[in-house]
Amino acid sequence: MAGRIPQDFIDDLMSRTDIVEVIDERVPLKKKGKDFMACCPFHAEKTPSFSVSQEKQFYYCFGCGAHGTSLGFLMDFGQLDFLEAVEDLARRAGVQVPRQSDDGGELEQRRVLFEVLEKAGEYFRRQLAEHPDRERAVQYLRSRDLSPAVSREFELGFAPPGWDNVCSALGTTASAREALNKAGLSIVKSGGRPYDRFRDRVVFPIHDRRGRILGFGGRVLDDEDEPKYLNSPETPVFHKGRGLYGLRQAQEACRKTNRILVVEGYMDVLALNQHGVAYAVATLGTAATREHMEQLFRAAYQVIFCFDGDTAGRRAAWRALETALPLMTDGRQANFLFLPDGEDPDSFIRTHGGELFEERVAQAPNLSRFFYDHLSAEVDTTTPEGQARLVETARPLLAKLPDGVFRKKMLSRLGEITELDPADFPRDLTRLNKKPGQAGGGQAKANPTARSTTPLVRTAVTLLLQHPRLAALAPAPDGLGQLKLPGTVLLMEMLDFLRTRPHLNTGGVLEHFRSHESFPHLQRLAAHPPLVVGEGIEDEWCGALNQLEKQLEKQFADQLVDQRLKEFGDKKHPADPSKSKIQQLKVMTRRNKDAPDSEK
Repeated sequence: MAGRIPQDFIDDLMSRTDIVEVIDERVPLKKKGKDFMACCPFHAEKTPSFSVSQEKQFYYCFGCGAHGTSLGFLMDFGQLDFLEAVEDLARRAGVQVPRQSDDGGELEQRRVLFEVLEKAGEYFRRQLAEHPDRERAVQYLRSRDLSPAVSREFELGFAPPGWDNVCSALGTTASAREALNKAGLSIVKSGGRPYDRFRDRVVFPIHDRRGRILGFGGRVLDDEDEPKYLNSPETPVFHKGRGLYGLRQAQEACRKTNRILVVEGYMDVLALNQHGVAYAVATLGTAATREHMEQLFRAAYQVIFCFDGDTAGRRAAWRALETALPLMTDGRQANFLFLPDGEDPDSFIRTHGGELFEERVAQAPNLSRFFYDHLSAEVDTTTPEGQARLVETARPLLAKLPDGVFRKKMLSRLGEITELDPADFPRDLTRLNKKPGQAGGGQAKANPTARSTTPLVRTAVTLLLQHPRLAALAPAPDGLGQLKLPGTVLLMEMLDFLRTRPHLNTGGVLEHFRSHESFPHLQRLAAHPPLVVGEGIEDEWCGALNQLEKQLEKQFADQLVDQRLKEFGDKKHPADPSKSKIQQLKVMTRRNKDAPDSEK
């Protein structure tokens, strides 16, 4: 995490940390074989499926798919941000966290902003209870059938009419006025005088998972005023593309139900809670982003997206599906609930009640059904032309899915609809069906579940991630960085890093690459079953390097042949595509030798 805590310190801290001790303090673990087990703290279950590997320094839940390192566990279970999780581990290890020169200023700024946001939240709540104009806000909340208990749970407030109520109450000094502006609570006029952003509105505080206020939303009391809803602007602590309204309140219900419901508005969340549906959250006026999705799947393994049933609602649902595809690892589930035209969750549950709404949730189509229903509606799947079109349309979308059983089942379903064998699909869809060549002698036993879908570079990356000591065992082939295979750059980065740190475990490697674009992919590989069971891991590694070297030699040979073909080829004697490149080169070389000097 450059610019905050030196990476070398984090690498060393991870080598000092035992994930079993960290988790056992919070979730009692029991030894089972070489690993430790418990009932998962991230979803409700009766049979333990939460596994902690002391060797890898990594945890994985076979039930909901939750996984990570000791730092990741503190962040997800303890509701800490990265810096706070590092400080927690550092205290355990008895070391001080070094700070880079600009880090202290950033932390201090965030502390000041959280402080002024909390004061603003208290101010808005007090106005809802005491202000002379409070009755208008109270009547509005009553008209939406919200009880005082729900209002208190979500800490609703009231921004009174007037231009400078907040600024006058909380901006008594120059530094306080600056903090109000940076927190998005005030706007500075061109002449330099600030005024309140939220005026004559019901106010909805937006919290993070730990309960800290990040920003606010406001709803007008007069429907003729614009805009009807207003959110805080982007600030150092508030980002609309990440924030989820109601996430703090929904966490406990999500753990009990293993599901989380995504709706569009504040009032939807409040109305659902009023009628007992406590696992609902709302995006903040934006389409669901990848950052939203990652938070949602951390909260529960089943995510239900709720939309209006009209054309606009279905377009929004399809966008959400496309965003979710790369995150659909095995164990995760996405469903899409469409309400009748003209209804939203607020109006539906107030009219029909919570029981009927829950029935709708239970019947919501899953991702695979919505995916193929949507694409099939655009083609005639009873004709060869329509089937071919469906494969071509689905192709770039299915390619986004991560490797695993779900991806295979989606391909199988496409085969059923198009009456094709999945092996006949375009190569980019079937790339996972080929087994890499067996490598190495030894006594290693390949794990068929893990190996059957593992390309060569991915095999090397997984071996290195699960057994970092292999980096010091055998040097990589010269020129490996020039190999044009996906993942080669990441493999080289891991090798360069681990040559001097072969003592690190899997968790330490993951934390080093936390800010890397491949971090989610590495986390999935760390959770995979081992590629090799028993002895012979070293032979498997050396075998993988040998296979990579052969690939590199073939690549160089192909490049040389291409160059020679370009030199010898001409328009009179074009290359014969039915022959291999080597055969073409032999023909052209012979022709070049036999040709008169004037034609050479």
